[in-house]
Amino acid sequence: MDGIQVSRAAYSQHAYVTLVTNSNYVAGARALLRSLLWTGTEADLVVMHTAALSADDLAELETFAARLVQVDLLPTSDAFNQAHARDALHGAAPFTKGGKPVFHTPLDNFAKLRLWQLTDYDNVVFLDADTVVVRNIDNLFEYPEFCAAPNVYESLSDFHRMNSGVFTARPSQKTFHKMLAELDVPDAFWRRTDQTFLQSYFPDWNGLPVTYNTLQYVWMNLPDLWNWDMVKVIHYQYEKPWEMDHPKSEELATLIAIWHQYYDGSSRPDLDRMAKPAAVS
Repeated sequence: MDGIQVSRAAYSQHAYVTLVTNSNYVAGARALLRSLLWTGTEADLVVMHTAALSADDLAELETFAARLVQVDLLPTSDAFNQAHARDALHGAAPFTKGGKPVFHTPLDNFAKLRLWQLTDYDNVVFLDADTVVVRNIDNLFEYPEFCAAPNVYESLSDFHRMNSGVFTARPSQKTFHKMLAELDVPDAFWRRTDQTFLQSYFPDWNGLPVTYNTLQYVWMNLPDLWNWDMVKVIHYQYEKPWEMDHPKSEELATLIAIWHQYYDGSSRPDLDRMAKPAAVS
């Protein structure tokens, strides 16, 4: 199939899919894959990746029985690529609420759309490589296309915006080609890359509870929304837990420690004994 190369056959009709576009995200994918295995899922685990990954990177991901799918970047125009290059996008639509790591490559995010080419699966759940799954979420395979949680991390007014870190999809070549036709149009500028595009492409997107995509900034900004009994996916948006001493590392120390448990496999987090976030003063 044009633009993708698979390492093995599919093991299931359902798959969890993530995207790794450079070696800096391999650590995130490792923690994510282990977290999924620890939930007891029988769905296939798929890592879409670009040619930027080394043989050692790929070997590490294969230790988690992941199906590796090498993907090309999308065949977008020079004008599109220039508009969505890191410096251009960060200049036109700066991230003012949190810090993106130096290895953030926004143009690569659009390769996420290639999951619609994985037509040997009936249903997929996409998860960004900076997430961990702390409770089984296999029920999402029964959900329709397209379901995603709102982009809530600062105030309740965020509920009208979608976050594309977790969503449900039904692979289809027809859908993929229709997306390409709508993505790269004259003067196109998707300020938050795939997220903005997907909200436009699926204007009637179905809302998931925020517990399926609990953004780490909720811990700091909306602590009353954080309920360990209900959280299913933690999403480390903005600063990454594998970055050394990032500006929010002290405030997010509890969540960073949880990520490291999944990364190194030392022990499963005991969510029943987790402290709640401190109230905002």
